[in-house]
Amino acid sequence: MIRYAIAGSSGRMGRTLIEAVQQDPDASLAAALEHSSSPFIGKDAGELVGAPCGVRITADLDAALAGADCLIDFTRPEGTLLHLEACRRHRVSLVIGTTGFSAQGKAAIEQAAQDIPVVFAPNMAVGVNAVFRLLEVAARILNEGYDIEVIEAHHRHKVDAPSGTALRMGEVVAAALGRELAECAVYGREGHTGERPVTQIGFSTIRGGDIVGDHTVLFAGAGERIEITHKSASRMPYALGALRAGRFMNGRERGLFDMQDVLGLK
Repeated sequence: MIRYAIAGSSGRMGRTLIEAVQQDPDASLAAALEHSSSPFIGKDAGELVGAPCGVRITADLDAALAGADCLIDFTRPEGTLLHLEACRRHRVSLVIGTTGFSAQGKAAIEQAAQDIPVVFAPNMAVGVNAVFRLLEVAARILNEGYDIEVIEAHHRHKVDAPSGTALRMGEVVAAALGRELAECAVYGREGHTGERPVTQIGFSTIRGGDIVGDHTVLFAGAGERIEITHKSASRMPYALGALRAGRFMNGRERGLFDMQDVLGLK
């Protein structure tokens, strides 16, 4: 039985994670965390998903981690980095689904993974990680005569763009083609842009409504288009992947992993 602590427990993803833990016979909810000004502090975390469980939502990070094996965090970079150091102190493994980290933040995660196990991935869904592998194969086959565009859509509340998943898709494709994404990516177009360079990888971002997450990579050639698409109808696939990541780290002492490690795709 793995004891999970959930960060951002009253949010959309937090509630889905609580539901997933409650449905998993090999998991238990050890703690539910929120910031100190949250109106949910002191309330039963299970009530957020209609199934009271006796675990009260708290802002006391150290107390929450004292009884946990793994913290799952899909919050914001600044909060996740604080949680990272606390996990390091308590020797608790960490699943990071948060996106939008700076280079400095990513370096802090790498450093912490020298002491504790960390799964850090732009997308925890098993299906999305299967798409990453499909994109690698497709890019190697379609390595000449195809223009590549990454199109992603998310709900109006998402604060970073492009999504971490879209960026990872671009990285996978660029690596398969022997390119550096930083050197060939273009994020949106406006005005007189000139003819499209053949090595360019374009990104288009849509924000609106309650779209959970849609991602498409388009390979556009002469007379044909190949599209590889993943669409999320709910947040549950991300939650189930996060629990799988937690099980993967159980018994490990340290190390930085991603979902490709968790799924045995490396």
